[in-house]
Amino acid sequence: MSPQNYELNLQLRQFIDASVLVIALWLSHLLRFSLNGVLGLTTIPDFSQFIWLILILLPFAPLVLELHGFYDHILEKRPLQSLRQILTSMVWLGCLVALCLVFLRLELPSRAVALIFVPLGTLSLLAVERLSVLSLKRQAEKGALRERIILAGTQEEMDQLQESLLKDNRALFEVKSRFVLDEQPLSELIRAMHEHSVTRVIFVGGRTQLHLVEEAIQACDIEGVEAWLLADFIQTRNSQPVWSNLSGRPVLVFSSKPGVAWTLAAKRVIDIVGSGLGMLVLSPLFLIVVLLIKRDSPGDAIFKQARGGQHGYPFTMYKFRTMYTDAEQRRAELLDQNEMAGPVFKVSDDPRITGIGSWLRKTSIDELPQLWNVFRGDMSLVGPRPLPVYEVEQFENMAHRRRLSVKPGCTCLWQISGRNEVTNFDEWVRLDLEYIDHWSLWLDLRILMGTIPVVLLGRGAK
Repeated sequence: MSPQNYELNLQLRQFIDASVLVIALWLSHLLRFSLNGVLGLTTIPDFSQFIWLILILLPFAPLVLELHGFYDHILEKRPLQSLRQILTSMVWLGCLVALCLVFLRLELPSRAVALIFVPLGTLSLLAVERLSVLSLKRQAEKGALRERIILAGTQEEMDQLQESLLKDNRALFEVKSRFVLDEQPLSELIRAMHEHSVTRVIFVGGRTQLHLVEEAIQACDIEGVEAWLLADFIQTRNSQPVWSNLSGRPVLVFSSKPGVAWTLAAKRVIDIVGSGLGMLVLSPLFLIVVLLIKRDSPGDAIFKQARGGQHGYPFTMYKFRTMYTDAEQRRAELLDQNEMAGPVFKVSDDPRITGIGSWLRKTSIDELPQLWNVFRGDMSLVGPRPLPVYEVEQFENMAHRRRLSVKPGCTCLWQISGRNEVTNFDEWVRLDLEYIDHWSLWLDLRILMGTIPVVLLGRGAK
């Protein structure tokens, strides 16, 4: 798991655990309050008098649990170990509450609420953790959690690493290939990255192979594929190094992609909400366009094509059909008219475009079905435009593949910088890499806002 995803998952678990403890405190008060009349116990104040305890639980409970290792190696731990960690954390939280009572002169209106809270909160945390473990194990059995990776190093070092991997790591990684640094040419590593669409390469080369490791990491850097190194720091041109750990061993992660966990999560939320609302609001337009396409020319209204997604992994992209159904077969006839320098194919006044298709392209309405790709997670609202798989395979400059290191999008800097007026693929890639290297939520918003006038005015569209 990448350090960004690990940090995001940790924060999510901590938020859930803090919420569970707050709910347990409320239930403890409710239970004690309901016993007032039943057992003739002394009446206790309402829950508002216990709010200050929530102000302690929310920030400090996750911190204390983390300090006692509660979030480490969740798949490896036995329930009794988790129980000990929770009870120890409860003791420390109790000490913190006691300090507040003494030094801040706060009041605890009912000790019974605290006595009920300790076992209730403990059992609740343990239950939530066990449910998380069960869910992770089921996902791991289905392979849903696994990232496609390549191991690189000597045979002995790779064997040792695989044997030492904890259960947590084995559930998260699927080793698609192994690359022997001092035996295989670098071209075989590059071929394996393309073939398996891997998300990262883990290097376990010793000091004697450092020059080979450096060359291989530079290849990953150009490709936009993360490199995890169990070795000393090595300079790269685009990637920023950050520390992570693998089964207790320190690793350096060289990544050229945006890496702030919460902003990436916010980007995904924006994608889901934006695409969902877009499909809902535009559904009447979708129906009208489908009818117009079918009336204009025979064939399916939706065009499907395999495009290169993140790390080149293929996905099916959807568009409204703007060409005749034999367009792919006629493509070879127009190759000598290609106006784009590089692997991308673009032709003005393409004879394969239907009557309604020309209008759909001019208004960019043909791109709207990609909102479903965004909702599914194949694409983002903003990102480098996905290219057909056969064009990705024709990349001659391997530096162009770094544009594949992020999720493709419906719009990008290229879209608002002249679109089809850009006739050189190197310039297109330059704009995509500029987006990747300077990515932020604010930049996404600027691109989305800049796309509106481009679409409405049809600038650069053909």
